[in-house]
Amino acid sequence: MRIAVMIEGQEDVTWERWLRLTELAEWLGFDSLWRSDHLFSVIGVVERATLALWPSLTAVALKTTHITFGPLVSPVSFRHPVELAQNAVALDRLSGGRFVLGVGAGWYEREHRAFGFPLLSVRERMDRLEEALEVIRLLWSGEKVSFVGRYYQLHDAILRPRPLRDTGVPIVIGGRGEQRTLRLAARYAAEWNVTNVDLEEHRHKIAILAERCREVGRDPDAIIRSWMVAHILGRTADEVRERAERIKRWFPHWQQASADEVIAEARRRSWLVGTVEEVAEQIRARAAIGVQRVMLQTFDLDDTDAARLIAEELIPAVAD
Repeated sequence: MRIAVMIEGQEDVTWERWLRLTELAEWLGFDSLWRSDHLFSVIGVVERATLALWPSLTAVALKTTHITFGPLVSPVSFRHPVELAQNAVALDRLSGGRFVLGVGAGWYEREHRAFGFPLLSVRERMDRLEEALEVIRLLWSGEKVSFVGRYYQLHDAILRPRPLRDTGVPIVIGGRGEQRTLRLAARYAAEWNVTNVDLEEHRHKIAILAERCREVGRDPDAIIRSWMVAHILGRTADEVRERAERIKRWFPHWQQASADEVIAEARRRSWLVGTVEEVAEQIRARAAIGVQRVMLQTFDLDDTDAARLIAEELIPAVAD
């Protein structure tokens, strides 16, 4: 099992915190580093600091040497596919082939309304995402591209240089929709990611993804299956409660809750919760259904002891 760190870049992430976490993630031996792409807090505290996407990922490329990294995910509702394609190639080359491009349809209505971006209906969002994925793939060919779609039009466009890899920059597609999202993942994705899903639903979605791959003549094992999940982890039960107290500050609706109430709610949300061995068992259960990478959604970037605990005890416990 690969263990990664995933940061919500819009939840009071400063340069100091990001750079410290970037260096720590590589030094501790995490598999990869991911960050969200939003313009302000998705938890509702819009006054929190947001770290701009492309500069933060450029810093990762320059300050690390071997860790994989990328956005999880960039919405085409406010990221144009030409922007995504060109920045992906730049970071691919700058990092020596370690960048992965996460792409999504967009979902946060308040964000889109605040900044003046049309979110559209779910069907239109998925149509737009499909067009964007096709545009990105065509541009990575390095050849002259013309494309006429409902949302995007290219006329003899050439984007160079090409990605380092002949197959292009790997693409991550996230989501659980069986009719559109998983079909797009089967066609375009090197990795499929899902979040907020319990074990049985997760098993079902993996099976549907395999069906969608067979429909397009693709080997399901060609797609990495990853899971993004928040966590409350400690060496002891008391330490788990201490971390539950710490995480309350990020969630306004938990401000008046006890640590035990936070833990109970986190379990209902299918977070990873408990001691190292308890969390290791939860991860092993996901590995048994085919999950290959766990992205640990991390809010408290000042809790470097938790990162060390994961690296020194949890990662060895779930190693293949």
